[in-house]
Amino acid sequence: MTIEIPTPLRVYTANQSAVAVDAATISEAVSALLTRYPEFKKHLYTPDGKLRSFVNLYLNDEDVRYLPQREDSSVRPSDTLSIIPSIAGGCLPHGRALLAHKR
Repeated sequence: MTIEIPTPLRVYTANQSAVAVDAATISEAVSALLTRYPEFKKHLYTPDGKLRSFVNLYLNDEDVRYLPQREDSSVRPSDTLSIIPSIAGGCLPHGRALLAHKR
């Protein structure tokens, strides 16, 4: 199967946008990725081994959190696992904050 790597985390996978792994389940796929790129682990998991709250996994287009077997769900060689980090923040376009403040 293929694991898609988000741009900010590609530095931990030798700048690869996708990594092919052999696995029977989602957890095996992630484990194979982390075996190949051990520095990636601290960006996905907390020190106690839980998936970080700002990291989302999608099997094809399905959020893994809502699959009946979650990370133990079976995968096929044609499947894609996407790692999607949550993004927060942002700002208003230049000048907008000033206009909003004057109202």
